[in-house]
Amino acid sequence: MSLQTHFIPSLIVFLLSFPSYYSLPGISEASNYDALAGRVYPWYPSTIQGRNFGSKIMSSKMGRSLAAVKTFNVNDYGAKGDGSDATEAFNNAWKAACSSSQGSVLVVPKNKNYLLKPITFEGPCKSSITLQIYGTLQASTDRSAYSKDLTRWLVFENVQNLAVEGGGTINGNGKIWWENSCKVNDDLSCKDAPTALIFYNCKNLIVKNLKIQNSQKMHVSFEKCVGVEVSGLTITAPADSPNTDGIHVTDTQNIQISSSVIGTGDDCISIVSGSQKVQATGITCGPGHGISIGNSEAHVSDVTVNGATLTGTTNGVRIKTWQGGSGSASNIKFQNIEMHDVKNPIIIDQKYCDQDKP
Repeated sequence: MSLQTHFIPSLIVFLLSFPSYYSLPGISEASNYDALAGRVYPWYPSTIQGRNFGSKIMSSKMGRSLAAVKTFNVNDYGAKGDGSDATEAFNNAWKAACSSSQGSVLVVPKNKNYLLKPITFEGPCKSSITLQIYGTLQASTDRSAYSKDLTRWLVFENVQNLAVEGGGTINGNGKIWWENSCKVNDDLSCKDAPTALIFYNCKNLIVKNLKIQNSQKMHVSFEKCVGVEVSGLTITAPADSPNTDGIHVTDTQNIQISSSVIGTGDDCISIVSGSQKVQATGITCGPGHGISIGNSEAHVSDVTVNGATLTGTTNGVRIKTWQGGSGSASNIKFQNIEMHDVKNPIIIDQKYCDQDKP
């Protein structure tokens, strides 16, 4: 039965580390970049329910003034911003910023459109680094450009003290991938597709104020990260786009997701294997498959979703494991959840499987 309108002031689910096969108990862009000088960058400690959030890696010692930062502009490295391929220019600009011994700001100017093939922004960097995206990043629609690795488009790997922000747009141009998905066309063989934005093994990370749309597969994935603050994201894709999760969290600890609007063809937020101390607040979800925790080998703990509105989603809040899997979930809390026209408001599924065989 469809849930028309419902408010759950305090729905709390505790799962006490049972394996999956047991039954579970209840800066706007500065025209003069010198304006960045003197701005205090927000490396700040946060609190979650009265306790320090990620205090080991987000201590006040990380605070710094931008008076000493060095600014880099992708246009200075050959990017034109006219829709032509800017991959090499972005790669060179990143290397310059990452190798700076003082804090750096890498600027992607507004009112510009940059075409990018798969690219990895790799660390470690010599100092803290901020990527200010004011313009638009467009994914190449040439699927052969992804031949080395079908699973990645934009990747930040092994970077500490990183911020990605600016109010710009990241467009995965996913239509060509959706049309060639076996979930859309049964006659096609199943192949992988790129995640638009991946943060891998990053520490002390801020991602905020971005529009991310039409990803080839997942929109944003945090993998093996520690100390993450995510806020002000707007993530959109058609309701029938396959596997286009909004925010995916795997093997990540101390992550806070807040004040974000997500509407895609799959989970608005998915939290899976190895993730701990996850908080989501102020989430608007729909269309999509709701907020989901777990998979075949998920060991997930200390997750709080406090304050979310779901509208027109397939599911509301869900915990799932595959039959015969080895996963567990513990100390999971959903509270202050409001739902409108949600088909399956609450699901705990120990026999979840999204393929022919588990």
